[in-house]
Formats: sequence, C-alpha cells, structure tokens
Amino acid sequence: MKIEKLEINKEEFDINLKFYFFLKYLLKTQLSNEQVATLLKIYTINNKIKEIQEIISEILEKTITKTTKKALHQKNHLEAILDEVYTSLDLKLFIFSLKLYVIKDLLLQEAKLKSLLDITKLERIDPLSLEYDKITIYSPYATRINGALLSLIFFDKLESKQTNFMSNDAEEFINQLSKYALDLKSEGVEPNQIFMLMFSESINQSIISDSGSNYEDRILNVLTSIGINKDKITKEHDKDDSSTEFDFFFEINNKTYGIGAKRTLRERYKQFIKTAQMSDIDVMIEITLGIDLTKEKVNAIRNHDVYLFVADEVYQSYNYLQSTEGVFSSKDLNIPTLKKLS
Repeated sequence: MKIEKLEINKEEFDINLKFYFFLKYLLKTQLSNEQVATLLKIYTINNKIKEIQEIISEILEKTITKTTKKALHQKNHLEAILDEVYTSLDLKLFIFSLKLYVIKDLLLQEAKLKSLLDITKLERIDPLSLEYDKITIYSPYATRINGALLSLIFFDKLESKQTNFMSNDAEEFINQLSKYALDLKSEGVEPNQIFMLMFSESINQSIISDSGSNYEDRILNVLTSIGINKDKITKEHDKDDSSTEFDFFFEINNKTYGIGAKRTLRERYKQFIKTAQMSDIDVMIEITLGIDLTKEKVNAIRNHDVYLFVADEVYQSYNYLQSTEGVFSSKDLNIPTLKKLS
C-alpha cells in the first residue's frame, strides 16, 4: 500500500506562519488592555494600507512613552510585527491576532477553573493518599486539555457565526471577530490550530506542573502537622553510606529518624536496604504510595528493619500489607507511632 505524499500549500503555510508570528510576538509584548484598545481605536479611524507604517509608529509613540526595559521590549516586538505588515491582508491578520490576544486571557482563566475546583477538594483529603496524588498529578494536564477543548469550541462558534455565548457587551466584539475568522479562513488561515500553539504556551507559563514532584512537600507538611519542628528537619546523606540521602532527618527523644520519600520505589528501595545494613541510625522509614509494592519487596524491606508507610487506599486493599509487622497506613503517621518504632 502506497502512502500518498503529504504536501502543504506554500501560500497557506506562509500566511499561517505569519499568523503565528504575530500571535507569538503579541504575547511577548505583554500589552495591557488599555494599550490594545488604543491600537484598535486608531485602526478603526485610519486603516489605509499605504499609511500602515505611519499609523503603527504613531501608536508606538502614543502607547509606549516610557524608557523602562518592559516598554522598550514592547516597542521592539511591535516594530518587529510592523516590519512584517506589507498588505491589507497582513493588516487584517494583525488586527485579528490583536483581538485574539485579548480573548486569550479569558479562555486561560476558564481553562484554569476546572483545575482550581479540583484543588479546593484537597483540603478534605489525606495528603499522602492516592486520591490526593492523582489530583495533583492531573491538575496541570487538566488545564491543558481544558484549554485545548475550549479553544476548539470557541473557534467552532466563531466559524458558525454563533456569537451569543458571551455577555451582551462583548457580543459586538465577537461578531467582528467572527467575520475576521471567516474572511481569513477563506485565505487559508487555520485560526484554531495556530492560536492553540500560542495558547498552549500561555497555559504552560501560567501553571506549575508538579507531576508528583511535590510529594516530599506533602510529607513535610504532614510531619510538621503532627508536631515535628520544621526547623529541626533536615535533608542529609547518611554518615555511614554517603550514597543514600534521607529526604527527612530528625530526632524524637534523642532517637534519630531517617525517611526516604518516593511516590514509587521501583529498584530504589535496594539502596535503602544496603544503607540499613551499614548505618547506625535508630529508625529508617520508607514513605511511598505503595502502588508498586509486591509482597517480595515488602518482605525484603522489612527483613532489614526498614519501616514502611503507604497510602491508606493501598494499605486497605492488600492483606499482606496489613498482616506484615512494621508496615503502616499513611494515616498512622503520627508521633505515637513513630515513638514505638525502634
């Protein structure tokens, strides 16, 4: 079976490249809504192609008069756009990009809303549970997916002339945006696909993707919440085995505790076992979600007197975890339990 050669029309490629360039550089300008409004007002007064250079030059002088680093960057980026505006189509593409630059923040806030709603659930959930972990891992990705789907819906509505999905005050703005979208699409512009390139970059800059990287922070919060002084908790290498680093090291009643914290253990637990054979630390603990803990791993860890704390959902799901001495649910991570370990 022969696959036909994929080809992109050069004219379509060029106009979409310019569209992305305009969006990208507008994003770099970090223009305020007032500055955008000024640009659009001047365009409505005078949009003759032969006067484009003069118009935008006037805009730069009227909207950016400061000599701060940000103002100079704004001017440089707008001038870079200006250098690429040759035709009436270029100008229309720039104005369309400018309007989408304004819409971008509205869509971004909407995209982040689902993630924020999920985050509010966390205050009622055990920080070391699977449920908590899943929310924190999926949160940044949920924002990205929500943003992509919102962008698709938004442009579908624009191209089908459905402009009543925002407030009455914004409807005229959306009407004009719809006309631009349809006109430019007839010229080969792909509004949603190219806008999404820029929009996804904005989303990435606006969220912190932890993907589980804050697992240690959550454990630290639990340790401090049960009464261990945060200033007394350190992160240090074992004195007898420098290849092992304790994520949390502290003392309770002159007894030393070293904790390793990993969402999943994989083969890393073997290093902790090796250290347990060499170290004179009083109590060694592994805190993990437990999703990759087999019975063999548990036995190997416990045979070297390393204690295990796992997510409660996992602990309650497996009899071998509940029946093995020295293995605890994360809900049992408290001072009385720690004091009993030796």
